[in-house]
Amino acid sequence: MPFEWFVALRYMRDAKGQTALILAAVSVGVSVIVFLSALINGLQTSLIDKTLGSQPHITLRVMREEPRPLVEASAERAVARDVQPAPQRLRSIDQWPLAMNDAERTPGVIAAAPTIIGAGFAVRSDAKNAVVVRGVDPERFLAIIDVRRRMTAGRFDVAGGDAVIGAVLASELGIGVGDKIRITTTEGVDDVVTVTGTFSLGNEAVDETWVITSLRRAQALYALPGGATSIELKVADVFEADRIASEVRGRTGLQADSWMKVNAELLTGLSAQSSSKAMIQFFVVVAVALGIASVLIVSVVQKSREIGILRAVGTPASRVQRVFLIQGAVLGLVGSFLGSALGALLSKLFERFARGADGAPRFVVQLDVELFALATLLATGVGLLSAVIPARRASKLDPATAIRNG
Repeated sequence: MPFEWFVALRYMRDAKGQTALILAAVSVGVSVIVFLSALINGLQTSLIDKTLGSQPHITLRVMREEPRPLVEASAERAVARDVQPAPQRLRSIDQWPLAMNDAERTPGVIAAAPTIIGAGFAVRSDAKNAVVVRGVDPERFLAIIDVRRRMTAGRFDVAGGDAVIGAVLASELGIGVGDKIRITTTEGVDDVVTVTGTFSLGNEAVDETWVITSLRRAQALYALPGGATSIELKVADVFEADRIASEVRGRTGLQADSWMKVNAELLTGLSAQSSSKAMIQFFVVVAVALGIASVLIVSVVQKSREIGILRAVGTPASRVQRVFLIQGAVLGLVGSFLGSALGALLSKLFERFARGADGAPRFVVQLDVELFALATLLATGVGLLSAVIPARRASKLDPATAIRNG
């Protein structure tokens, strides 16, 4: 065993009480970091899944129509105008297959789907509910929003005159799988569709309004033959959606709205959670660093006579420094292992006991290898840095003074 390791471990073994206390402090600090990180990461993942489970990451549509002046002003004539917003009508994207192809080729985009989205009414006997009709290409749409996984009854089949609707809407209309409803659109076109299934995306506004049918059927309902009013995209990294939307806008010339723009309040909340996690981690790290440094400084004082003897017999100052740096690293490393195990245990216990009325976990804590690796590196690094001052102090002790006063 190298000399520095032998002396460092000997010092730690001789001061068992101090070693146990600092290991306990490091372990508790790391467990707090692991527990809170797993908790906040799980909460953020749950919120993002619930939010993006019913919407695309990026939506492309035609630019809004701007008001056009009826009378042009000139150098000789000034015109007083009352500018009113132009009424917006349902419009198809010009050459949408080319635009979708351009969007799909954008780095970071993993799926694209053409869609027609329009307002209308679902009529069943005396019941009449306002709905949002979505005409989709089934396979492409399911790559964006996996409705098939959220079916509560029946199957996802929108071929021909079939449609799937939200479970809340089905309940309000009093219908089930196999029943028929009449869809009347804002274009004055109506048609009868057969309900092949109901779904629940966990968003009440969606579950009580959505009627999903085929793209061709929606084109007929809204008098848009061969058209698509929007192109919906899914990206690999949801937090890159804003940047990718800007790039897609430049490629296609279409209005590109990311989920981050549409859900600005949610993004603010997620940022606040991340900031809170960082602040807690910072103060925990400071507390752990101060604990390790204080114990090692006390150790230098207690072992000053031994350190003086080591220096007197020719031990270089650098080797004395390494003795205390090794102690700091070992305390941090062992404490990180113990703390990671304790933090994982606390996380799983919380997940087990924090359940909703239906018995399901309120949200799943997110434990992964990256979190444990980060905790280990952080604790070991803090241990090393905390040992720097005690190590420098030990290496600068005068041998004669240390032996005489030790």
